[in-house]
Amino acid sequence: MSTESLASAKAEQEATQEIPPVNFSSFILSLATSALIHIGEQANPATGIKQVDLPNARQVIDLLVLLKEKTAGNLNQEEGNLISQLLYTLRMKIIALEKK
Repeated sequence: MSTESLASAKAEQEATQEIPPVNFSSFILSLATSALIHIGEQANPATGIKQVDLPNARQVIDLLVLLKEKTAGNLNQEEGNLISQLLYTLRMKIIALEKK
């Protein structure tokens, strides 16, 4: 099989894969993942390195707080619980890092 055929087959396969829907919960989880990367809990996907960057972690947490405040009264119970639990967990991780 030629290189062009392999590339074409791969492109076709990727096009047929279903992309998960974007919703509030998946958006919040993506922000939390970003915060975890900045906290050093997960490796940066671009570098593969775990690195602590507290100013950026705090900025993402502040963004989550802003979203929680601006969406108050518009979230269902599951979404409200998710953002509250994520904020609590991320804040506790920041506190633990600061104690080190």
